[in-house]
Amino acid sequence: MKITSTADQYGLVAVVLHWSIAILIVVALASGFAADTIGRDAHDVLRVHATAGLLTALLTIVRIGWWLVADTRPAADEDRLRRLSAKAVHVLLIIIPLGMAASGIGMMVATGAGELLLAGTPDPLPNFEKVPPRAPHGAGALALLALLVLHVVAALYHQFIMRDGLIGRMWFSNRR
Repeated sequence: MKITSTADQYGLVAVVLHWSIAILIVVALASGFAADTIGRDAHDVLRVHATAGLLTALLTIVRIGWWLVADTRPAADEDRLRRLSAKAVHVLLIIIPLGMAASGIGMMVATGAGELLLAGTPDPLPNFEKVPPRAPHGAGALALLALLVLHVVAALYHQFIMRDGLIGRMWFSNRR
């Protein structure tokens, strides 16, 4: 597998970034929903959530830089509607995690929860519902979950209905 992408295959860097970000998004969503359910005693879960969210944002920025500086993307779907839909989903899969990182940082700063989590004190977490970044953060989580499901369904559609080898192009091999 080449480091950079070709017309037929995503390169090693793009594949590692894609799957790393995908795993981090799942961890961030799961831990975020869990922290919301647990409430003001969710210190450890919130640490996992914040770490996964920050790493997602960092790797997303690296991914953008990689695309702009060193990589090309394999050929797009020839069907105009599928191509435009895929582009919209991919753009939102970049924008929403970055917005969620910003709102998450905003909540940590506005409530003092960042200091509390770093200090490791057992004090109850603040009520995040009282700060303005909470509403877009929650809406972003639901939107990201919907996009994630849509992305997986589209990949399965390509793999099993269209049989175009899409998943193989985004995996750690040279085969389609």
